[in-house]
Amino acid sequence: MRIKKSEEVVLIDRTAIQVRFSEVDSMRIVWHGEYVRYFEDGRESFGRHFGISYMDVFNSGYTIPMVELNCQYKSPLKVDDRAIVETRFINSDAAKIIFEYSVFRESDNMLAATGRSMQVFLNKDFELELTSPDFFIEWKKQWNIIG
Repeated sequence: MRIKKSEEVVLIDRTAIQVRFSEVDSMRIVWHGEYVRYFEDGRESFGRHFGISYMDVFNSGYTIPMVELNCQYKSPLKVDDRAIVETRFINSDAAKIIFEYSVFRESDNMLAATGRSMQVFLNKDFELELTSPDFFIEWKKQWNIIG
């Protein structure tokens, strides 16, 4: 989904996940660490949808390690729930990839969790890139989100 708010372009991907038995804890709710995996599912879906997958980044000569991740839990998910992970790209002038997440229970659209992640670019020598790589700038231009 691509939304244009005045002059700002917002890129959002939504993907469905099924909560599995192995993801719940002894209280029969999704174990808190699984939300990190759900965010990962959201990033992978976003990358496939908008043409900036992990392999696209890797094939351009970079890796993007996670340097910041947070999660706020709002309402529990349980086994067999279907959830929607909404992944929103947050534009930055810095050499970073920032996403915000919202996880909803599909049956009633209840917000289960929100989060935010930040990744940085490392070159093939594992050195931090202080400016955005050319491929990332071109990707932003393709989606009209340079700014």
